[in-house]
Amino acid sequence: MKALNPILALALLAPAGLSAEVREEILVIVNSHIITRRDLTQAVEQQNAALYRQFSGKELDEKLQTAREKTLQGMIDAYLLEDKGDELGSPITDDYVRASIDGIKKENNFATDADLERALKTSLGIGLPEFMKRQKQQATQQYVLQREVFSKVAVEDNELRAYYEDHKDEYRLPSRFRIRELVLAKGATPEELAASRAKLTEIQAALKAGKSFEELARQNSVSPSKATGGDLGWMNKGFLRASIEEAAVKLKPEQVSAPIETDKDIYLIQLIALEDAPVKDFAEVKAKILEKLQEPKAQNAIEQYLANLRMRANIRYLVPKEQILKG
Repeated sequence: MKALNPILALALLAPAGLSAEVREEILVIVNSHIITRRDLTQAVEQQNAALYRQFSGKELDEKLQTAREKTLQGMIDAYLLEDKGDELGSPITDDYVRASIDGIKKENNFATDADLERALKTSLGIGLPEFMKRQKQQATQQYVLQREVFSKVAVEDNELRAYYEDHKDEYRLPSRFRIRELVLAKGATPEELAASRAKLTEIQAALKAGKSFEELARQNSVSPSKATGGDLGWMNKGFLRASIEEAAVKLKPEQVSAPIETDKDIYLIQLIALEDAPVKDFAEVKAKILEKLQEPKAQNAIEQYLANLRMRANIRYLVPKEQILKG
């Protein structure tokens, strides 16, 4: 996912507005957009959670003191950039966002929208429609700043290449592996558990005798993957139970793990293949590096640009700003 500069990190927290049927206390009107107390509260909570993940001690305390004000300003600026994008004829359409989503799915080996949505709910707590809305907001904001600010900041090609060589790990794709699994249910009683352990012993003996893991999985596994001989396909690290992944990456191809027990099941894992994380080519990430190196050079220009947008905008505080910042 595309990284944002520090100013826009807060801007993405801006929601798209509430239905007219929902009665909320409106704090600020930004042109034709509204910011309600609930909007701000949710945004501040998200921002504080991010700060707790990134900082600690005195530095965290200092960040938290100004977080509410910066979050509110970020929400206002997000709407101003969105409106400016409309004024400039932003090319960020729904089709553009759809293509972006398809790219994210491909890069992370998600076969369907449902697979991506499950990962989003786990990592961000949002569904695919909300994620697509945020992607469109982010892309529109980046389009405006790229056209109005970043395009006027020069970065030499040798600077881009040097950064790439020094930070290759930032552009490394997820490492992935492919395994087969054979799953035995422990059962609900001591007798059923004893039967499963006996079955496990038989399977391990069959493996030592040369019988294929794939065939044994088809015959004995209780997992739906038995239909493919236990083959789970290519998977990125981080998507399976930690104990299973840790066992898988220690194996050599075709080697079988020791039994791995969970609360309900017993697993045997066979590694099919393991791929080291490849690094994207320089040409593929050059544009992102350009943005990254332009940002510190452009911070003053961004602040001035946003200040000009604020001066020309219709920003009305229906609740005094001092009260809003007190919470």
